[in-house]
Amino acid sequence: MKRVGERGEGKFERITWDEAIKTVADNLKRTVEKYGNESVYWQYCSGQQSLVNSRRAWWRLLNLMGGYLKYYGSYSTAQIGAAMPYTYGGRPGSDMSEIGNAKLYVTFGGNTLVTRGSGGGKGYQLECAKEKGHPKSIMIDPMYNDTVAAGMDQWIPIRPGTDAALVEAIAYELIKNNWVDQDFLDKYCVGYDEKTLPASAAKGSDYKSHILGKGKDGIAKTPEWAAKITGIPVETIVQLAKEMGTTKPCFISQGWGPQRQANGEETARAIAMLPILLGQVGLPGTNPGDAEGNSSLPAVYLPIGKNPVKATIPVFMWTDAIVRGKDMTDITDGMRGVKKLDHDIKMIVNSGGNTTINQHSDSNATDKILRDTSKCEFIVVCDNMMTPTCRYADILLPDVLGPETDDIACQGGSNGGTTSMLPMHKAVEPQWDQKTSYEICRLIAKELGKEQEFTEGRTQLQWLEWCYNETRKKVPQLPDWDTFWKGGPAQVYGWRKNPVALSEFRADPVKNPLKTPSGKIEIYSERLNNIANTWKLNPGDVISPIPIYFRNWEMYGDELQKKYPLQCYGFHHHGRIHSTFHNLPWLREQHPDVVFMNVLDAKARGINNGDLVQIFNDRGIVELPAKVTSRIMPGVVSIPQGAWYTPVSKNGNVVDVGGNINTLTSLRPSPLAKGNPQHTNLVEVRKA
Repeated sequence: MKRVGERGEGKFERITWDEAIKTVADNLKRTVEKYGNESVYWQYCSGQQSLVNSRRAWWRLLNLMGGYLKYYGSYSTAQIGAAMPYTYGGRPGSDMSEIGNAKLYVTFGGNTLVTRGSGGGKGYQLECAKEKGHPKSIMIDPMYNDTVAAGMDQWIPIRPGTDAALVEAIAYELIKNNWVDQDFLDKYCVGYDEKTLPASAAKGSDYKSHILGKGKDGIAKTPEWAAKITGIPVETIVQLAKEMGTTKPCFISQGWGPQRQANGEETARAIAMLPILLGQVGLPGTNPGDAEGNSSLPAVYLPIGKNPVKATIPVFMWTDAIVRGKDMTDITDGMRGVKKLDHDIKMIVNSGGNTTINQHSDSNATDKILRDTSKCEFIVVCDNMMTPTCRYADILLPDVLGPETDDIACQGGSNGGTTSMLPMHKAVEPQWDQKTSYEICRLIAKELGKEQEFTEGRTQLQWLEWCYNETRKKVPQLPDWDTFWKGGPAQVYGWRKNPVALSEFRADPVKNPLKTPSGKIEIYSERLNNIANTWKLNPGDVISPIPIYFRNWEMYGDELQKKYPLQCYGFHHHGRIHSTFHNLPWLREQHPDVVFMNVLDAKARGINNGDLVQIFNDRGIVELPAKVTSRIMPGVVSIPQGAWYTPVSKNGNVVDVGGNINTLTSLRPSPLAKGNPQHTNLVEVRKA
């Protein structure tokens, strides 16, 4: 279809495939010739992850045309993904099964039974680990989530964005009571105290000095100090520190929610300080403080060729690159590969994703940016559902459903210890006029005179066989192609040889150094100190060489709370995978979209369970039924993420009746990763 109304209105008329293919090819060619390949942006998505009929086909096509503007990071893990390598040189995580070898399990926001609930995944592993040893388990989260309800021992409610303050108070207690592992800190770490600081570091800039109030701010990070920030009673902090300091092995992890904040990079590194201080790294029953690890099978996907475009933007900042791309630089906006961007984004290609409007922040502001066709001139969207993103297409291409084509999926990346290749056989022919992403890209390549380069003489099925056989070279345990295709799935057990992260480093740090400049765990990072001294940051943003708590913009204790007194954050729940499946009525009936609010907050506003309410701030208004419950702490409300953005006019206001939390979130990025701060929001709630 092609757009006939204003972009975003969702008004289209049906056209032929020939016209659609030609229009896309002509606009791609025109954009490259007029503005350069930097101006063509591939939109971040997570809806297409099979081996051939996926985003890989689009990347291959775009690279044949000279490349496209790349992104780094992700909407899921931008902050933790950027921060952890400065501490560990990567993102090490022990297998979930190691919880069974621990005596204490503490997780910050790790709602595993919901976010990793598949039959062979981490949720299953967690239940097996509990059966094996049932270590005492503690959840630190603003909500009494379903993983707590399923059998954890303790819930500690915490205000969003304050996890690092809790960590610092625990660290204070660990140091005061001599529960830190000094030998480990001396041998394996840089920057815990002054004797292991790098020569370039200022006196008193070590972590211990910071905690004890001998650092730059002069504030001792006592439980009394943290209680006022976190909302956690002093005695609870003291008892938690004692349990962690005196119980070994201790498995400490974090979900991805705490880092999805404006201060998320510091939060992620701060949580990792707990196993470091305790020396609970590289031993059975321990975890370095990141999310639990995976057993990822090294599948070979459709090759995409080489992208000659050097510029790479932070994944969250594509709207900035539309509006002010030519002003974006490495020290102001985290540009990589180049010092500055030479072109604004003029064309977007989106396939199998809903980020263009629904999963990005500040939906109302994003809507205005996308509607201006003088900025981004052409948007092509390929999908199999009429998502909110589809409404912004200039050309809208119908993709097939999964069961309408042949492909392969590789399980492992988010499923814990399960690794397998899954043959996806075509169950039915496409019901209407859809084509696969691979076929669409082949046709566009043909229109551009590059069909032979695109296919290399192979069909989609032949590419599948090629990908599988290339994977077999890396994973010889896999059966031959004919056996797999006829009789799969093919599971590979024991692919990850060691479930304990950093055990080799712990055994011999000289022979097995980390990929940090020092080869050690860097509590103090010279690289971060250099970035802090050279980047131009927004007022209130902080990049620190040691992990610290700092107040981000728009959180508990702000002046803005006089107007918007409630903290609002999103979470993943049972009824969707991101925004996928939102349009299924049975799932909406079973898992309705609501705003969770505490009984006390509801009573103060005259709100009863089930009342239709409006959650609002200066960025927008969302309308949802209220779920009044004691399962969320006072002063905090929460909305399941992924609901489809549906703005309507009501009493002179634009109201999102779809319930999309990103109607309320901000386009301002976090300091280091330039990632999405989508849990950093102040709001008010009123009856609709």
